[in-house]
Amino acid sequence: MADTPPRWHAAFDAERFLARDWQRRPRLIERAFPDWQGPLAPAELARLTRDADVESRVVWRAGRDWRLAHGPFSAAQLRKLPPHGWTLLVQAVDQHVPAVRALRDAFRFLPDWRVDDVMVSHAVANGGVGPHYDQYDVFLVQGRGRRRWRVGGRCDARTPLRDHPDLRLLARFEARHEWILEPGDVLYLPARFAHDGVALDDDCMTYSVGLRAPSRAELVGHWADHLLQQDSEDLRYTDALLDARADPAELDAATLARVRALMRAALDDDAGFDDWFARLVSEPKYPRAEADEPSESVTAVRARLARGERLARHPASRFLYLRAARGPSLTLYVDGEAHLCRGAAARLALRLCADTAARLDAQALRAPAALTLVTALLAQQALTWEARDG
Repeated sequence: MADTPPRWHAAFDAERFLARDWQRRPRLIERAFPDWQGPLAPAELARLTRDADVESRVVWRAGRDWRLAHGPFSAAQLRKLPPHGWTLLVQAVDQHVPAVRALRDAFRFLPDWRVDDVMVSHAVANGGVGPHYDQYDVFLVQGRGRRRWRVGGRCDARTPLRDHPDLRLLARFEARHEWILEPGDVLYLPARFAHDGVALDDDCMTYSVGLRAPSRAELVGHWADHLLQQDSEDLRYTDALLDARADPAELDAATLARVRALMRAALDDDAGFDDWFARLVSEPKYPRAEADEPSESVTAVRARLARGERLARHPASRFLYLRAARGPSLTLYVDGEAHLCRGAAARLALRLCADTAARLDAQALRAPAALTLVTALLAQQALTWEARDG
């Protein structure tokens, strides 16, 4: 199957969707991807779960209880599952199957940094994971088979949950909407809307395009860790203008104002804050192991390109950029690393960000600055050599 994004139905208007539905209400988009059933068969998804580096799990119902098992799974283990009522879920399939990565690209009307991964599930008849809610927006794209979705109201931290050691299941669930999704249909759910999906066929395949939604607590924690690594020990509390008449036991307004100013100054460094955030959101969800082979030199890369070899983005890498406040330069952020780019390197960076399927050859990398950039990205494993035909 071609690794090109499925096309939205002509009636779908991304701008209208963002203006009326995005983060406001659930939306069923019927026949969103006409004649699309997804690139994977159930057996192909099951094979991915044999890899220990692939996050997978199986959820099934046993009477009134819900059970959960984590992968990897052998073929024999999957064959022992009950005949009905189970669901196999595999995270970040877009990192392993180019055609699934192409589905992710169909959602590029949203910022790249917000799209987290594509989880794919295979459920047999009556399979599901129980009524629950997610802390992030999600697009549920129906592949093979059919699934009945019931959607309730918006939940929050006060919403009662069942007492379960592994699954966050709702103690009570009241459906307000009910839809049956056919292949190519898409159900959009804003964050925290209760939902429950049940497969109606034995080959039900659902592709869940999840959106990153870091909490304020997570951001504050990451920012604090960043300051601990970057901030100078010389930046300390000072109070040169003390008043000898003040009560020594009182935390007075002037003291608190000085502490607030010291803390706020950390956020007032706009360039430093922007750099921190860009590094954070460009980090891959699943970091890759260090490369076994040493990094290639610019000369070696040039020689391989001259022999007709080509480079492409690694499917697990995240590419983002920040434009400079002045001048034509930009900073390319890839997997948490920053690359200052000017001229030909900046033009190449924009191309890599714009086209996730970009293929780079000797013609595209004639400029020394561009060649230097791709050599650095190769060392990061953010670019890879394409397998040659034959």
